[in-house]
Amino acid sequence: MKALAFNGSPRKNWNTATLLNKALEGAASQGAETEIIHLYDYTYKGCASCFQCKRDGGRSYGQCGLKDELTPVLEKVKNADVLLIGSPIYLGSINGETHSFFERLIFPYYVYDKERPTLFPKTISTAFIYTMGVDEERMKLMDYGQIFGINQMFLERVFGKSEFITANDMTQFDDYAKYVAPMFDVSAKAHRRETVFPRDCERAFELGARLAQS
Repeated sequence: MKALAFNGSPRKNWNTATLLNKALEGAASQGAETEIIHLYDYTYKGCASCFQCKRDGGRSYGQCGLKDELTPVLEKVKNADVLLIGSPIYLGSINGETHSFFERLIFPYYVYDKERPTLFPKTISTAFIYTMGVDEERMKLMDYGQIFGINQMFLERVFGKSEFITANDMTQFDDYAKYVAPMFDVSAKAHRRETVFPRDCERAFELGARLAQS
């Protein structure tokens, strides 16, 4: 069994990456071989709307026609049994690097056919992990759930059952004194980091274990 995680954050050792690694630990506890891929290590673009993945009888049918550093990364997905995607929320949505990856991941397998909506050859377990600076109340007020639901819909249409978890009110900086951000209560941020983030890590571990079991 192979569990593959994609870190869409530019930081390799902060909130999103930490939670992805915890999820991989959970998958490993169920016997999975694990790997994390940091998307910012690669140079690539989003979907180019070339439709080579949709051309009947074409050599790129069912696979992305673009050839760049993301091409071998997308090949790894074919051998995965568990797929995890982690993204920070920038300006109310997943960040650009993750969105470009998501387009390239989903669209080649997505078929305009109600009876056979996917070309992916098997069913795998998938999940999104979202990290963000806003708290749970503001997340609901800003209707982030609509975005999460759309991403879940595409993952389920292509790969099978999917789920997601959110981690809120994240600590953005290692030292708030070095940055201009007066709207934040630094002591409250620190307290949440000490008391809530460990539970976020536990939930990520449980998510990985659950996906590997299924």
